[in-house]
Amino acid sequence: MRGKSDSQPPMFFAIRIEDRVRADHPLRAIKRMVDEELSGMSELFDAAYSGTGRPGVPPERLLKAMLLQALYSVRSETQLVERIDSDLLFRWFLDMDPSEAVFDQTVFTHNRSRLAKHGIIGAFFDGVVKRAMGAGLTSDEHFSVDGTLIESHASIKSFVPKDQLKDNDNNPTGGSSAPGSNCFKSRNAEVDFHGQKRSNATHASRTDPEARLYKKGDGQPAKLYHTGHAITENRHGIVMEIDVTESSGEAEPAAALTMIDALRDRLGVNVCTLGSDKGYDSGPYLIELENRNVEPHTAMKAGPVGGKGRRQKKDLPLIEARKRMEERTRGQRYPISQRCRKKIEEVFGWLKTVAGLYRTRLIGRWKLKQQMQLAAAAYNLLRIRKLAA
Repeated sequence: MRGKSDSQPPMFFAIRIEDRVRADHPLRAIKRMVDEELSGMSELFDAAYSGTGRPGVPPERLLKAMLLQALYSVRSETQLVERIDSDLLFRWFLDMDPSEAVFDQTVFTHNRSRLAKHGIIGAFFDGVVKRAMGAGLTSDEHFSVDGTLIESHASIKSFVPKDQLKDNDNNPTGGSSAPGSNCFKSRNAEVDFHGQKRSNATHASRTDPEARLYKKGDGQPAKLYHTGHAITENRHGIVMEIDVTESSGEAEPAAALTMIDALRDRLGVNVCTLGSDKGYDSGPYLIELENRNVEPHTAMKAGPVGGKGRRQKKDLPLIEARKRMEERTRGQRYPISQRCRKKIEEVFGWLKTVAGLYRTRLIGRWKLKQQMQLAAAAYNLLRIRKLAA
């Protein structure tokens, strides 16, 4: 018999959102873990918010909404709010009833600085890492480090000489700075860079001043980038530490040392071995790792150690450090570390394709670090759910 749709829907509904989410849904296990972590952060939330005034959106709901944005590849916060308004699964995850009005997307902008000031997102990320450590899912000794380029939201046409930036500061209307000029200046005017020498020393972006012009390799176009860094443990690829810096040739080794110190000071993790690619093959970096009692497992660049030119006395310690690294490549631990290092590439693949970090929509490196920490926490939660099942 042919069924017919009722053109006059009922006036009232009696539904229970819990019954609309299947028992084996992957979000159920993630929601339990997230709620447990957030319940232990109540004192931190109280310190971040005033005891008087109009109640705002609960910080627990904001964090969980940002997790949903990473887990479900939601492109923007505007689309995230629209999805929450119409999706019962999202409302269930955020503990919202079907009739509750959804918040405005501007709450993310208004609260982002508050979350950064009190270190709320960093504390949540650390809590997820400690959960993985407590469950015995992480290695206590062997780790890998790597970095990835994150494209800035700024256009390459915003990369202008720094003296033009000063002119814009003196002329906030955006028009021509020439005396007596009232001509219209297009917001997206054509820019011809032919014959111009551009560098980070002389140019900067109007839109994202912290972004740096960088190219991935020979034959690749130069774009405005930030660099994201991560340390993962070698057992299951859990992300242990996150950092975001400017894009430069020396950014990766410097960030690696900073993250190792942070792991030791904040989580009590003593790194024994650290695998990395050829981008970390430098004498000062290897010496700093050895001073921290960390055994480097760094892929070596082609060519003789120390080069073919004349060696200066000040370069001898750096050359000796690279020779010691060359000797480690012949041992048994180095190839194992290099095989495990591919797990960090899987992390970056997920962060950039699923969590939307291929190109950030945020302006400001501290905002990008927040986004990367939330995305890494979402990745860790997925790994914990799968490994603990």
